[in-house]
Amino acid sequence: MVDTTPLTKAVDHFADRLRAAPQSRLQRGAAAEALGLARELARRAQAVEEPGSEPREMPDAGMFAVADQILVAAHDLAVVLRSEDEVVEAVRVVEEARERAGV
Repeated sequence: MVDTTPLTKAVDHFADRLRAAPQSRLQRGAAAEALGLARELARRAQAVEEPGSEPREMPDAGMFAVADQILVAAHDLAVVLRSEDEVVEAVRVVEEARERAGV
């Protein structure tokens, strides 16, 4: 079993920052960036769980829900990761999205 703690910590940090961000920052793109991350993490998890199937897109539940959406998507991905390299890659994706979001 692979240790996914680094992914969990990175996503928890991003989610906490989103929850603390003012509405204006969320509207300026942080929420859209987070939704994009949630969709990417969900797509990666689906590719492992259901190879060859058409991925389903995570819906836009609004800017105040994106923190929860990235947590759910990251949890789903963490369950199916098979190597430390995959964890490192997932953490990189999360950190890059957090930097682009500016939170």
